[in-house]
Amino acid sequence: MSQEFARFGSRQVKTVAALALVGVLGACQADELGYGPKHLRPISDELKSKITRLGMDSKSPIMLRIFKEDSELEVWKQTKSGRYALLESFEICKWSGKLGPKFKEGDRQAPEGFYEITPSLMNPNSSYHLAFNMGYPNKFDRSHNRTGSHLMVHGACSSRGCYAMTDAQVQDIYALARESFKGGQRSFQVQALPFRMTAKNMAEHQDSPHIDFWRMLKRGSDHFEVTKRPPKVDVCDKGYVFDAVPLVEGVPFRATAKCPAYDVPDPVEQAVAVKQKKDRDQVEQIVASRKRSEERKAQIAAIFGGGAAQDADAEKAPADPATGVVTASVPAATATTTASSEPTATAFAPEPAQRKSSGGFFSRLFSGGDEAAATAASPATSAGGVAPLPAAKPQ
Repeated sequence: MSQEFARFGSRQVKTVAALALVGVLGACQADELGYGPKHLRPISDELKSKITRLGMDSKSPIMLRIFKEDSELEVWKQTKSGRYALLESFEICKWSGKLGPKFKEGDRQAPEGFYEITPSLMNPNSSYHLAFNMGYPNKFDRSHNRTGSHLMVHGACSSRGCYAMTDAQVQDIYALARESFKGGQRSFQVQALPFRMTAKNMAEHQDSPHIDFWRMLKRGSDHFEVTKRPPKVDVCDKGYVFDAVPLVEGVPFRATAKCPAYDVPDPVEQAVAVKQKKDRDQVEQIVASRKRSEERKAQIAAIFGGGAAQDADAEKAPADPATGVVTASVPAATATTTASSEPTATAFAPEPAQRKSSGGFFSRLFSGGDEAAATAASPATSAGGVAPLPAAKPQ
């Protein structure tokens, strides 16, 4: 009996040992991205080299910036100076939806806003190679009753409301985040933005229904631009506030409540104010320039459109039964139709070749010269020829 028990126990030990060996071999099995469990694989040699070259530590804090319109994800990492520098830019493989925030579950919109990623949001067992949850909806999103779940940055290059990377890209991003947590970073910030928050892009999208939301995101982006440190983000009165310090210690920011009295450190506040004013001035200049351009185009279209309409009237005009010449009905200021040996339709008489005003047609069009000068420059007018086109001056 004891011998049988010994044999049974021996078989169990062998089975457990075999299973353990399979597990070890499985963990060490290679794929196209390396050896070992994918969530424990080291940072790539290329990124390690850049980290050293840029004066960073492999375990120093990170921050991510996402730009939808450019389909780019940037990884910023803290240097020895305490400020952050751009470590790597990755091309986003796919993102779903369009420019603008996510509103509700199922709209397939990739979110926009400021999100904090904690270790609990990291997913080493993702079906999309590796992933981390963006934490949507955050306090701001919830204050606006926005809904959604499982909004990720992940691999596999497939998106239904997420930001999808290639497996190789998310492998490096995941490793960088893991090492930063090991170094003591409690969470890393993700700034998910519709586009780079430049004056040019703000002017380009000024008519969007999301422009007020984007101006708020721009303020947070500007805080990072002038400090090169992730801004402290709070939510009150249903809006983001950045680097805000309550004047009364211990008073919290509540997403749906009125903002408590707070201050922003003077150097930051002043630097952001200077940047915001400069950008606003540029936006106004860009918008004004585009308006002038559109007015010029409209003036030119009106002039050439009028000529086309007169040509069309000329084509419809009946021929003179006595001469066989088609006569166009034109204003008194235009040339009279001259007869030729063959039937012709003429809405404008030819301008005399020997007299040309300097600068050509477009110079006259935008010169803003007076009517008398234009008339004197063309003897054809006094002779019953072509009246000069009216000078059009951009407004």
